[in-house]
Amino acid sequence: MKMISAIIKPFKLDEVREALAELGIEGMTVVDVKGFGRQRGHTELYRGAEYQVDFIPKIKLEIATRSENTQRVVEAITAIASTGKIGDGKIFVYDLEQIVRIRTGELDEEAI
Repeated sequence: MKMISAIIKPFKLDEVREALAELGIEGMTVVDVKGFGRQRGHTELYRGAEYQVDFIPKIKLEIATRSENTQRVVEAITAIASTGKIGDGKIFVYDLEQIVRIRTGELDEEAI
């Protein structure tokens, strides 16, 4: 089992969610986050005054999936979330040791 954590631009969320639903992904966690990568933030103009935005708003997706689905999920997120511009985000893939569904006590793949 794998945990896929993807940091994407907020306006891409609905498209990514729809693409993952077509792959049969039944659930994900979505969190509003802020951060920066190589771009180190950016400068914005507000009422004629320039100011530095150090942390850019992003969306973090967390998806638990079976190992055999990992590559398809990563490819779908990459294809949909890419704009070709700096700040498109990153995808991290982790091994999951155990999953427990609290309501039923189901374990691992049955709990996904």
